[in-house]
Amino acid sequence: MPYHEFECSKCIPERIKHAVDKTPAENLSDALPLGYLNTIPGTLSERGCAYCGAKHVIGTPMKDVIHLSHGPIGCTYDTWQTKRYISDNDNFQLKYTFASDMKEKHIVFGAEKVLKDNIIEAFKAFPHIKRMSIYQTCASALIGDDIKAVAQEVMEEMPDVDIFICNSPGFAGPSQSGGHHKINIAWVNDKVGQVEPKITSDYVINYVGEYNIQGDQEVMQDYFKRMGIQVLSTFTGNGSYDDLRAMHRAHLNVLECARSAEYICNELRKRYGIPRMDIDGCGFGPLASSLRKIGLFFGIEDRAEAIIEEETKRWKPELDWYAARLQGKKVCLWPGGSKLWHWAHVIHEEMGLEVVSVYTKFGHQGDMEKGISRCEAGALAIDDPNELEGLEAMYKLKPDLIITGKRPGEVAKKIRVPYLNAHAYHNGPYKGFEGWVRFARDIYNAVYSPIHKLAFVDISKDAISTDKNFVTRQMLSDKDIDPAVVNSKELHEYTGEFDSIKKLRNKEYPKFPQKGKLTAV
Repeated sequence: MPYHEFECSKCIPERIKHAVDKTPAENLSDALPLGYLNTIPGTLSERGCAYCGAKHVIGTPMKDVIHLSHGPIGCTYDTWQTKRYISDNDNFQLKYTFASDMKEKHIVFGAEKVLKDNIIEAFKAFPHIKRMSIYQTCASALIGDDIKAVAQEVMEEMPDVDIFICNSPGFAGPSQSGGHHKINIAWVNDKVGQVEPKITSDYVINYVGEYNIQGDQEVMQDYFKRMGIQVLSTFTGNGSYDDLRAMHRAHLNVLECARSAEYICNELRKRYGIPRMDIDGCGFGPLASSLRKIGLFFGIEDRAEAIIEEETKRWKPELDWYAARLQGKKVCLWPGGSKLWHWAHVIHEEMGLEVVSVYTKFGHQGDMEKGISRCEAGALAIDDPNELEGLEAMYKLKPDLIITGKRPGEVAKKIRVPYLNAHAYHNGPYKGFEGWVRFARDIYNAVYSPIHKLAFVDISKDAISTDKNFVTRQMLSDKDIDPAVVNSKELHEYTGEFDSIKKLRNKEYPKFPQKGKLTAV
């Protein structure tokens, strides 16, 4: 087994089984790191908790819902507005977040009364919203508050509202993936089958595992509409609470993100006999294959082929332009869950990028199996890396780009590695034929941007020293010098020099043209 030992993790010997170097001689079973296990104490994981996986990833993208966390305010704040789950109801779910704001006294005496008061207050504050999801946190789970009983009382007093309860405290699983599972099953158990939808097509699907990041869902829905397919509900990006209660009437569950939402598809198949079809909206090849599969299922292959031909003719030349300039560029693909294996092979095949490392923070063994099998030999595969391991990997691999989430992305910028946000996108959407070209454009801009190249300039060795005449009050107190006297003199000299620098800069770098007068570069 080609385990990879990080220098920074030698003091934690268990970590060696969580990183593997993929070599040409080994089969998949020989190149598989351990995954989806409890984080080893001391490694300072960047994982999210099960509550985060339930609320932030799955629940919050529902658009016409008051999302209320029963717990401390910090839990709510940490899962609010960090992804671009846009919606067509003026982004209500992005603008507002709700919490019962539990404090120490509630831990001692209970918080059911304050929860009920908060539920009623929230509905009165937003009378046009009649649906609510309540998320359990570690604090409310530990003291045993009966959230369902409180919600039932409110629904009896306010018959026009409906409330969904998700019992997924942070400690409910090794990572946020445990929360994905819990909210999937809870929704099927408590809400599916309660609403009868209006069927308008012979071809009806649930679009599952789609979160409408920067409009991803709208791109795919356009293809479905052109094929004559009715999207009954989207689980859960731009999804409507009541539409999702009618999932049992679909003819097919079309699944995009298998890591977060395969559970509900499997349950709908067992309980209602609805087939599951896994698709991929990223990349020309995978997307074309996905549309063909859906067309074949409904017997409308000709409609799928017409879309593929039209979109490919329009966008393939632009993709080829970017691919010619990205050949051989090295990428660390560290997106987290299903994007690991959705993107690993196709960015190599269609853009020419070399994937030198893959990782997942919360994925299962199946995610690593698919991800590793689709990347090139020599790639470093890591499960649940911490910040130090990520830094060490980047120093060793020297990637031209890292595609990851915001936290490791900001760390990468500190060592001058450009990054693209895999979770919330930079300039999405990235799904669909046009979206894939947009993704290639963002990669190209990140790799070739002059701004990133300027980051390698060491200004500490500039002819004009940045620390000249820099005196702090601590320095002065150490020297027992009167700050008022020295500061006045030093400040005058420094500001005079700074003014001359500004004049020189303005002379060498004139102002940009006014709006409307920019010329093409």
